[in-house]
Formats: sequence, C-alpha cells, structure tokens
Amino acid sequence: MADDAAERFTVLFRRHHARVRAYVLRRTDEERADDVVAEAFTAVWRHIDRLPDDPLPWLYRAAHNCLNNDRRSRARRARLAGRLAQHHRDAPDHAAGVVEEVRLREALWRLPDADREALMLVAWEDLDHRSAAYVAGCSAAAFKVRVHRARKRLAALLTDDISPAEEAAR
Repeated sequence: MADDAAERFTVLFRRHHARVRAYVLRRTDEERADDVVAEAFTAVWRHIDRLPDDPLPWLYRAAHNCLNNDRRSRARRARLAGRLAQHHRDAPDHAAGVVEEVRLREALWRLPDADREALMLVAWEDLDHRSAAYVAGCSAAAFKVRVHRARKRLAALLTDDISPAEEAAR
C-alpha cells in the first residue's frame, strides 16, 4: 500500500509540479514559491488516499491555502517585529543607572566595615535604627551616630572621588 501511495505521489508530482509552481510564482516571489510549493505537495502526501480523480484544482487550492498561511505568518512576524521595535524605543536607557550603581557599590566597599554594615542594615535590610543597632551590637544612639558618619563618608567618596589612602587618613 505504501508503495502504491509513493508511486501515485511521484506521478502527481512529476505531472503537476511545474503548473503548481507557476501558479504560486504568479502570486509570490521566487524565494517563497519553493517553500509554498513544498508545503502544498506535503499536503498532497498527507491526503494522497483522498485526492480527487482530477487533482490539479485540489493542488491549486492547497497551494492557495499555503500562500495564505505564508502571508499570515509574515504579517504576524512583521507585527511582532514592530511591537519589539516599539518596546525598544520606549524602554528607558538603564546605562546611567547601572554606572551610578557601580559607582555606589565601589564607594560603599571603600568604606570601613562598620560604616558599610551600618548603611547596609538601614538601606538594604530595611531595619530601623533600634533593630539595626541590635544587629551591630551597639546602642541605638551609637548606631545613629555611626549611620550619620557613614553617610557623610559615602557622600564624600561619591562627590570627591577620593583615593583609598585619603579616606584612610580621614
């Protein structure tokens, strides 16, 4: 049975390929035509047992459907590309923020450990001064002073961009 189907397909292909390809070429460019014709003949193979006695109109219809599928696919891709392009135009440029974050992290790591820990407990861990003082092992009053001084040192590092040797002398 499979040999009969393969033989019938071969006969149909040889007999009608040129006409189906000409039909498709009149409706699309040469590059797409070969893919559309291949899809149409793939449909022939899938339906080889159900083809009418005169398969040419059926082949034209299959090619027509494949052309429509190709057009819809291209339109979807174009819409998607347009949405992606719009998204990229509307997306904010994060480069400045990244540079600033790198500067901040570098300055933070240049601080003494106690200063860095105080700032991180308040800013990153979102602890109030009393809770952060408990973690740091000091009184709330001492922690407030530590945070105040750490902020001043961090601001100086960010604005003056002082060297590690200079900051150690402070």
